[in-house]
Amino acid sequence: MRRIFVGDIQGCLEPLDRLLAEIHFEAGSDQLFPVGDLVNKGPDSPGVLRRLRGLGARPVLGNHDFHWLKRGEFEDTADAVWLESQPIVRVFDDLIMVHAGLHPNWTEAELEHLTSDQIDFAINVRYCSAGGERPDVDWPVPGPPYAPWDDYYRGEKLVVFGHWARRGLCRTSKVIGLDSGCVYGRQLSAWIAEEDRIVQVAGQTSGE
Repeated sequence: MRRIFVGDIQGCLEPLDRLLAEIHFEAGSDQLFPVGDLVNKGPDSPGVLRRLRGLGARPVLGNHDFHWLKRGEFEDTADAVWLESQPIVRVFDDLIMVHAGLHPNWTEAELEHLTSDQIDFAINVRYCSAGGERPDVDWPVPGPPYAPWDDYYRGEKLVVFGHWARRGLCRTSKVIGLDSGCVYGRQLSAWIAEEDRIVQVAGQTSGE
């Protein structure tokens, strides 16, 4: 079974369908792991939720998913139940999946029981200090002591995340960032873990 991690979809169903076709996704043989922000800014959030539910996707929640749940504007209550049941972090034998990032001081055991403040960090962080303090704003780029959160990550497992469209597709020895700005007309990105392969398709256009 291939594990396919997908960047922020943000309600862009048509690019998602093209991406699934490009990677020859097979339900039952492949497993889909969206890194959060499934909904909100794009033209068809309900369609994205229906598609992901139908494919048995296993996402984590992002800040826009929380916003969508708070608004409660679901066409199908089953979509709300499904979305609300998804975790903040998924831990695998070889990697960790989270929407935005991990605090420098967290242990893997802590990830199973995050507090509300820890959840806020996990779904929103971009920059932080070595002690995990976040700046008041992420743009313009904050100066020292703040740096991208993964500069301070010392865990042994690869972290797959999204949330940072301005940064775009990012790959280091420690992390893979998959938010490549699909909803802004750039790309929708996937990483196929078992093939160690990145696949991208063109993102949402204003005419779609």
